[in-house]
Amino acid sequence: MPVPSANRILLVEDDVSMAAVYRSYLTGMAYQIHHEETGQGALAAMSSEQFDGILLDLSLPDMNGLEILQKVNDQELQIEVIVTTGDCSMTTAIEAMQLGARDYLVKPFSKDRLLTTLKNTFDNQKLKRIVETYKEEIDRHNFCGFIGSSLPMQRVYQVIDSAASSKATIFITGESGTGKEVCAEAVHQRSERQKAPFIALNCGAIPKDLIESEIFGHVKGSFTGAVKDRDGAAKAAQGGTLFLDEICEMELALQSKLLRFLQTGTLQKVGSDKTEKVDVRIICASNKDPLAEVQAGNFREDLYYRLHVLPIHLPPLRERENDVIEIATSFLKQYAKEEAKDFKGFDVECELILSNYDWPGNVRQLQNVVRNIVVLHNGKEVTQSMLPAPLDGFSQSAKPISSTVLKPVTPQQAPIQTDVDLTAGEQLSQLIRPMPEVEREVIERAIDLCGGNIPTAAHYLQVSAATIYRKRNSWKEADQNKD
Repeated sequence: MPVPSANRILLVEDDVSMAAVYRSYLTGMAYQIHHEETGQGALAAMSSEQFDGILLDLSLPDMNGLEILQKVNDQELQIEVIVTTGDCSMTTAIEAMQLGARDYLVKPFSKDRLLTTLKNTFDNQKLKRIVETYKEEIDRHNFCGFIGSSLPMQRVYQVIDSAASSKATIFITGESGTGKEVCAEAVHQRSERQKAPFIALNCGAIPKDLIESEIFGHVKGSFTGAVKDRDGAAKAAQGGTLFLDEICEMELALQSKLLRFLQTGTLQKVGSDKTEKVDVRIICASNKDPLAEVQAGNFREDLYYRLHVLPIHLPPLRERENDVIEIATSFLKQYAKEEAKDFKGFDVECELILSNYDWPGNVRQLQNVVRNIVVLHNGKEVTQSMLPAPLDGFSQSAKPISSTVLKPVTPQQAPIQTDVDLTAGEQLSQLIRPMPEVEREVIERAIDLCGGNIPTAAHYLQVSAATIYRKRNSWKEADQNKD
């Protein structure tokens, strides 16, 4: 019986006796062998079956084995190829390697040589898949419209992946410009509803007397201007996703109707007494704290708990470590292409300014800054002089802190007891402060000197901003436990 986890190997060898020898070498091993004597037979087998590797003879009766290797390379097939040849010239080996061969064996070769080559090849294949998985799921630089590889965004990507397959409602929070609609679209694209419509509605941008009609639709004559029946966003999103942005701006009266819609899955158009069944997934977002809005009486508590099933919080750009340079570079290349400009990147001083700025408008503000630079300037690199306001003023004030400012914190000069009963260890404990205590003081002092700007403090401390945020959270928890 074949081993379930066996690697499937396509053996392409026109010499039947040699093929039998190779089969005998691999008998009892974790390999499944499919033998073809010709190049055409090998190509047909590759089109109908999946293989992990190919043992490929270069001298075939109907074609050169390099032609098969070329097809594997052109089609980007995930197959490891080991060529076998009686020609021991380096030219042949180099040509095969350039076409993507993993290794080559010069005939005749021993059983041990074959087994070692196969083991190394498939171990490498397994490692490559692990690395690809890491890049796709753990170290992603791009994700469904998002750009950035920082740890906070990796967490967001993982939550989106987990939430996408669910039918539960999602509540996205984050400051203005952090990409809440991009997040909602990412959930939609990763879900089973991706082929159905994605309809976005900004509750804060629609007049209050029209928003109910925009969501649920209306019938002719239901209000002035309703000259014909009209479906709303909920009906337009049938089978797909309805994204309600700035949900906290919705009036309380309409919130009760939205709650009923969520609970029953039915809607009632404005001016109609009929209900219609719809199948939509609701994703909502707000740049306000929804729980604070509940406590302030601006948002229904029952609607909050109905919507706040799967929360996703988008971190502000200032907390995303070095993402700002990745995002800015992406925008720069995009706009340079659109405007036929020569920009390729930012100079070092410009990157430092972009990294240290707070970005109160987040990604949207960064996008506008880069667009401004590309439209008004040209060159290979963006320089400090090209930066628009407020970054031009920031660049002049963002001078390096003097090296004399952040000196190592010295022990507090408390009086040392000289009692003869005081042990040497007790005397040292008064002179030497614990490292965590000194570290905390240095970090907090740096943050104060940088005006509370953690990314700037991180730059001068030569650590990542994420490290500082993590340490501050641990200090906060420790202080709370003390209380």
